[in-house]
Parts: sequence; structure tokens; C-alpha cells
Amino acid sequence: MALLSPRVPRLPLAAHSAGAGVGSLLCCGRVAASAARCQVTASGSVAAGSSSSSELEAIRWGSAKLQGAREEMEDEVVLRPDSLLHGFSFAAVLDGHAGFSTVQFLRDELFKECAAALDGGAVLNTKNLEAITDSIRRAFATMDANLSTWLQQMDKEDDSGATATALFLRNDVLVVSHIGDSCLQVISRGGRPQSLTNFHRPYGNNKTSLEEVKRIRAAGGWIRDGRVCGDISVSRAFGDIRFKTRKNEFVSSTPCSFYTQLSTPFVTLFPNNIPAIFNISWCYAGC
Repeated sequence: MALLSPRVPRLPLAAHSAGAGVGSLLCCGRVAASAARCQVTASGSVAAGSSSSSELEAIRWGSAKLQGAREEMEDEVVLRPDSLLHGFSFAAVLDGHAGFSTVQFLRDELFKECAAALDGGAVLNTKNLEAITDSIRRAFATMDANLSTWLQQMDKEDDSGATATALFLRNDVLVVSHIGDSCLQVISRGGRPQSLTNFHRPYGNNKTSLEEVKRIRAAGGWIRDGRVCGDISVSRAFGDIRFKTRKNEFVSSTPCSFYTQLSTPFVTLFPNNIPAIFNISWCYAGC
């Protein structure tokens, strides 16, 4: 996965700085022997921010976190080397809301749960989308159940939650699983931007949004002002335990997963719909 450029283009964040927070960005690519490290730069009016770049085994990555006007940073980037997962590197962007507790738990536990469900990465090497999807679904479900127990045991009531986009990356293969409105976008061979993730939101006229609204209403929930029960603007997330007291949850932790054959890949993850770049040859999807 050679980087298209040794430097990520400057991000046009000024237009986003008026919100409560900007979030996290992660880019990664395969390291070429003589290539410089990936560097992430950002501009715009923000309350706090940080960036870093490094090499993760054969994968070069860079990340930036911008806090914006929030009282605390609610987002996180997680990376794990391919030596832990049968040749697949792991990366995730966690987009928190209503506090950091959920993101903190996911940061420490999500990779371990996914690795166990995927048999240390062996399932990824089967190229069996159904087996991969089922394994990651089990991992996300177990993760959310453990998180809910942990949040309920806290001294004070915690309404935090987080959307997540996780990827499992090898030289020629990318597996993506996501819930919520974290974003992974691509540039195809024709140079036209495409997206590998569909926002899980309770509003909009696209197929995914209409299916989410139908699911929520079937579970006994309702939509008001584009929010689940007039409260939260995403329909899938970890945490948010106030929406998970019924058998049919209003806010679900079931991920959509994608298996992608890579050509000249450059991957960028965002917490929301900010333009990004990467290249694919073909993709299978399962949700």
C-alpha cells in the first residue's frame, strides 16, 4: 500500500470548526522502502488538537485529533500491528458522544474481542465474507454487552456512546466493519470519489436510512427531528444503553462489513463525512 503522496493534503477544517467538535482522522498506506512518513496537517479554528505519524509493521499511518469546543476529547484512533492478526493490521476510528467512557472501553477492548472472534486472523484469510461478517458481528455484540455491563456498574449514570469504523488491512485486502456515521471514502480508478460505508442515521431518503427508520419503528421506537426518540442522531452505536433495554434495540451495535480487493490503496477514516482518498479494484459488502 504505497502512499500516493508523502504528505496528506491540508484539511479544509475551517468550515467544520463551528460545531461542538471536529473529531479524529486516520490515514494509512503500505510502506515503500524509501518513502517518507505520512504526515497529517490540519487548519481551522479549534480548541485543541494533536497529530502523529509513524510506521506500523509494513503499514505507514498518520492521525490527527481535533477537540473543537467540547469539554473533553471524545474520539480516539486505535492501531495494532499485523504480527498480532495473521498478517492483517488493525485500525479503527472511534467517534464518541456524550462523554469519553465508551470510547475508553472500546480503545482497550475492541481489538482483543475482534481478534478472538476472527481466530487470531485465520478467518480473515479464508476470504469467506459470510464467515468474516458473522465473526465480526459476534465480536461487536459481545463488545456492546460487556460495555453495557461496565457502564451500568459505574458510580454515576453514563449515557455515553460511540460510532466506530474498524478496518483489517493487508497488502492486497481490506475488510471494513462499521456502525454509525464514521466514514471511509475512496477514489476509484476513474478518479471519482466513492464510499465504502453508509451512514446509519434515522433520517434521509437513501436506502440505508429508510431501512434504519423502519427497524427503529418496528422495535417500538420513533423518530423526531431526525433523531431516535428525539434524542440521538445515529441509529447504530456502541453504548447509549438507555436505548438498549428492550429485546429489539432502538440503537443497534450490528455492523455492516465490506471485503475489498485493493489495487493502489490509500485509506482514510473520518468520524463524519469529510472527503478522503483511496483506491479499490472490487468490493463485496454484507450488512
